[in-house]
Amino acid sequence: MHPDIMAVTKRIQQRSQALRQSYLQDVEAAAAQGPLRHKLSCTNLAHDYASASDDEKVILKTAGGNANVAIITAYNDVLSAHAPYRYYPEIIKKALAENGDVAQVAGGTPAMCDGVTQGQIGMEMSLFSRDVIALSTAVALSHQVFDGSLMLGICDKIVPGLLMGALRFGHMPAVFVPAGPMRSGISNQDKAKTRQAHARGEVGEEALLESEMGSYHSEGTCTFYGTANSNQMLVEIMGLQLPGSSFVNPDEGMREELTRAAAKQLSKITGLQPDYTPLGQMIDERTIVNAIVGLMATGGSTNHSIHLIAIARMAGIIINWQDMADISAVVPLLTRMYPNGSADVNAFQRAGGMPFLIRELLNAGLLHEDVKTILGTGLSAWCQTPTLEESGELVWKDVAETSADESVLATVAKPFLSEGGMKLVSGNLGRAIMKVSAVPDDNWTIEAPAQVFTDQVSVLAAYKKGALNCDVIVVVKGQGPRANGMPELHQLTPALTNLQEQGYRVALVTDGRLSGASGKVPAAIHLCPEALSDGPIHAVKNGDVIRLDGHTGVLEVIGSEFDERLTTARAPLDVSSSMIGVGRELFSGFRQLSGPAEEGALSMGWGSVAEPSS
Repeated sequence: MHPDIMAVTKRIQQRSQALRQSYLQDVEAAAAQGPLRHKLSCTNLAHDYASASDDEKVILKTAGGNANVAIITAYNDVLSAHAPYRYYPEIIKKALAENGDVAQVAGGTPAMCDGVTQGQIGMEMSLFSRDVIALSTAVALSHQVFDGSLMLGICDKIVPGLLMGALRFGHMPAVFVPAGPMRSGISNQDKAKTRQAHARGEVGEEALLESEMGSYHSEGTCTFYGTANSNQMLVEIMGLQLPGSSFVNPDEGMREELTRAAAKQLSKITGLQPDYTPLGQMIDERTIVNAIVGLMATGGSTNHSIHLIAIARMAGIIINWQDMADISAVVPLLTRMYPNGSADVNAFQRAGGMPFLIRELLNAGLLHEDVKTILGTGLSAWCQTPTLEESGELVWKDVAETSADESVLATVAKPFLSEGGMKLVSGNLGRAIMKVSAVPDDNWTIEAPAQVFTDQVSVLAAYKKGALNCDVIVVVKGQGPRANGMPELHQLTPALTNLQEQGYRVALVTDGRLSGASGKVPAAIHLCPEALSDGPIHAVKNGDVIRLDGHTGVLEVIGSEFDERLTTARAPLDVSSSMIGVGRELFSGFRQLSGPAEEGALSMGWGSVAEPSS
């Protein structure tokens, strides 16, 4: 193992010792009770069995080695990535019936599309939807009639929420079941150019819509490497998803066979079987470190600098941004997928995909191989890629020795960057995350006057007036989880990119999120403390000179006058406009309970208090 990866792992283990031990004791106590289905009352059981077929009722009534599997589904027709899930329950039920097991759709979770809500009021509920998904997963599993769960979810907050909920039932195994990306349409690069042209007023709504629909054109995950596809990378590198299964298109024949295989694999690791593998014991500090390594090696979504902290906390593990920064410093960037390059996830899959990536990282000592996985093996099994034989049999074979496209998927010996995709920046403005994997090296540092806004609509209005035609650091405050739910500010990307391409030095500083698809404009995001908590960003005024340096990790307002200003009282931030409308009033409790981004922005009133970090 690389010594720095080992050092971070040991640091996390030491920091988490008390909380992790308490969590494992809870898992072991629940596991010691054994499967609870046959300990419930006859009335309880009758309700559970009522809608089952006669054959299923026979299995459910018989005590012994037959599993009842919970399907937690995030299916809806709004998310293209989740539309294929409409057929999955029946596929799963038939596959399990072949082994004498039963599956029941235990519950559905909300699944909002960030693409639909991007730039709209509904985006202010997006981050909170993660915790709602965790809660709804817990409600589904609270029936206590299940031996394991199959998680049907892909997109932005959905996989983190499902995993968070499942970890609170850590005495049961869980397997994630992907559906794959849509096939490539209009290139992400061409789509971005049309967005920029529209921001400049050069093309109209009709041309923009045609471009967007040419990119988002069918069932499957969006093809750029944003949060949804970063989710798939994470659950695969954590050993929660079958090897090589993440990026197989929905319409490939192998897709259904992979779904059947995932269901059957879960039935092999329930508490009814010798290879019992409870999720809570499987996910440990090494697994979380592997997830961070994968995120950095692929230049993945900045959203996971929040989600991974929340996921780890559910398993009694405490991680922070310093851990991520230290790992990023020694993990090379091995992929170029939009927005970090011009290729999409389909090109990544053709080049060798996850099996090639994992093998490279393992061989370099950057991943823990000796982790528990859903296959009961170490992570080496994830260096194989699935293949559907002419006979119809699904088999796994070693991935090719070389990348099929070194412009998309590189080796550790010849990486795209010697370090990963994320930086921690800090100073008198607080602490923030900076994604650098898509930012040219000469743009990692900028020093310029600030222009301060409280929403992205005002930024775009200033852009259209030409008020931003200068070297500028755009500061957008009041975008943190407690203020308005921390919406993504993705609408800013085309305008700020246009300014950059006009030759201006431009950057963004915000206590909000940008996007899993953040691009080549330097941005310090997730700034803590947030403005509503009277963080220093609330004291920034127009004209303050800010320095953002991704090389040295600095984010600061230059000049003693600002430091003096921090000691004087400021008027509270007005967030009244984010309180009512589109159901936001129902989430007032979430805003009040939410912790800071660096602690996972947990808003459930549990697990939100951070222990001292080291």
